Amino acid sequence: MNDILALARRDPPLVAAAIVVVVGFATIGGFFFFQYVAGYQPCPLCLEERLAYYAAVPLAALLWLGAGHGVSRKVLLLGFLVIAGIMLWNTGLAGYHAGVEWKFWPGPQDCSGPINSFGDNLLKSLQSISLVRCDQAAFRFLGLSLAGYDALLSLGLALVALWGAKGAYARPERD
Repeated sequence: MNDILALARRDPPLVAAAIVVVVGFATIGGFFFFQYVAGYQPCPLCLEERLAYYAAVPLAALLWLGAGHGVSRKVLLLGFLVIAGIMLWNTGLAGYHAGVEWKFWPGPQDCSGPINSFGDNLLKSLQSISLVRCDQAAFRFLGLSLAGYDALLSLGLALVALWGAKGAYARPERD
């Protein structure tokens, strides 16, 4: 444990990138577990929230490799700022989704509004509809839905990315 803390003090960008990769990858595994093993189908907002991880994890993996091989601190700084921006955006989106689930505000019409327009062939439309509502939490643990946990994870990863950016900014250029 002391070795990890020493590495975190010595090379924050390397450790920050590793944390984003590991936690982000675990989160991706978690939402696939809930979908394919536990059977909780994602709503449209859930699917949109996943996009942040699909972008941030590969970028963090590249930063992790780069930090270990002497990439420019400007590249590290920019990469971490992009990850922080993505994860802050996702924090807002997941917070919005959690608020929709708690009925604090209305959600998007395509997943939480009334179903009232099917077009000409009602039976055909009913057979092809696979609506998962955004305003109903499929799962809660300790009072938080998966969207609530996503907001917390996204905020945590944004803070880790900002820590990595700070470390990249303070990092001396390598020859």
